[in-house]
Amino acid sequence: MNVLQVNSSARSLIEGAGSHSTRLANELVAGLMSSNPAARVIVRDLAQQPHPTLDEEALQALFTPESQRTPAQAARVALDDALIAEIQAADVVVIAAPMYNFGVSTQLKNWIDAIARARVTFRYTDRGVEGLLKGKTVHLVLTRGGVHRDQPSDTMVPYLRTVLGFLGMTDLRFVYAEGLAMGPDAEAAGLARAREDIAQITGIAQPMEA
Repeated sequence: MNVLQVNSSARSLIEGAGSHSTRLANELVAGLMSSNPAARVIVRDLAQQPHPTLDEEALQALFTPESQRTPAQAARVALDDALIAEIQAADVVVIAAPMYNFGVSTQLKNWIDAIARARVTFRYTDRGVEGLLKGKTVHLVLTRGGVHRDQPSDTMVPYLRTVLGFLGMTDLRFVYAEGLAMGPDAEAAGLARAREDIAQITGIAQPMEA
């Protein structure tokens, strides 16, 4: 089993502080590994390895035939190629996705823009679009300062269902940690509920934070 973990928080994870989404994703992956010790894990941390924005230069590089690209264009496309190769090889994907201003982080949006490539990860046919990243289980660890689950304010879940489904990834499983900015008690309760979700996925009880 190949596991790809994508951390999309703008915050690094340091001892005792940092990104809740990354910490919870680490716990989920550790649980998956405990029952699949031979699994191979690739971690793509978009805070430590920021991916460039899809801008005009990137578009020009992508739409230039490979044989005609300048060295700079080839290098830019190669950055996206590396992310595509990782997602293509993955059987299980774990995405740590904090909510920023009611949406996904810039880091996650740049990753999505990089892996969404026509004729590589999706294609148009006479029957409509076909996603080419099929047969994967995707766990999404969602962290929020407030409580937005199943509310109109949650634009993240519809977006992620749409874009990942467009690419062929339809087996999506969500872990919610909400209320993290609503005081210590709400934060503890939100993390505990998330760890209950993780325990259901992995079959292993998660440790409580001190």
